[in-house]
Amino acid sequence: MARKDILQAVKTALGSPERNFTESVDLAINLKNIDMGQPQNRIDEAVVLPSGVGKPVKIAVFASEELAIAAKEAGADIILPLEQIDKLKKDKAKSIADEYDFLLAEVQLMPSIGKNLGQVLGPRGKMPDPIPPNTDITPIIKRLRKTVKLRSRDKKTFHTMVGSKSMAPEEIAANIEAILKHIEAKLEKGVQNIRSIYVKTTMGPAEKVM
Repeated sequence: MARKDILQAVKTALGSPERNFTESVDLAINLKNIDMGQPQNRIDEAVVLPSGVGKPVKIAVFASEELAIAAKEAGADIILPLEQIDKLKKDKAKSIADEYDFLLAEVQLMPSIGKNLGQVLGPRGKMPDPIPPNTDITPIIKRLRKTVKLRSRDKKTFHTMVGSKSMAPEEIAANIEAILKHIEAKLEKGVQNIRSIYVKTTMGPAEKVM
């Protein structure tokens, strides 16, 4: 799809009335001719956006000792040590899943996380990405600050954030283009499996991209 067509749709969507907060810009993707009951057809991907998301991305890290220190220095929003994993109750785990965009954990903590929190984090797509020993966590956190998650589950329609209204239309269009390329590469028939795509601000009307 031509960048100019994406850009025009973005500009129209950004023309919605101003609100008293900075709205997110979201993309709705509608698929067709694909059996979402088959797990291999589902989209569950993290995509790094070339222009970033235009708003803070919150990252939680399950870590102890050296990795906890490194994660804090790298700007992680919260550090959760081993003893907190065992004490986290279901409601608290839910709030962490809802509040934080991405979760990371040193690899040796993953069994405890799976045992204690897996039933809460798993269905929400928030199981932490494991961090192997001696891994530099700084570039990982830096990359996640510009990353969004695409998750269709078993639905043919799903949504993802592509930026915020404070960003330039060209930046948002570049993000959308990156997401579409990623999705097309994952679908069995590429663009032929896409029925339609819409872009909108949080409170604004949807504008058709394709």
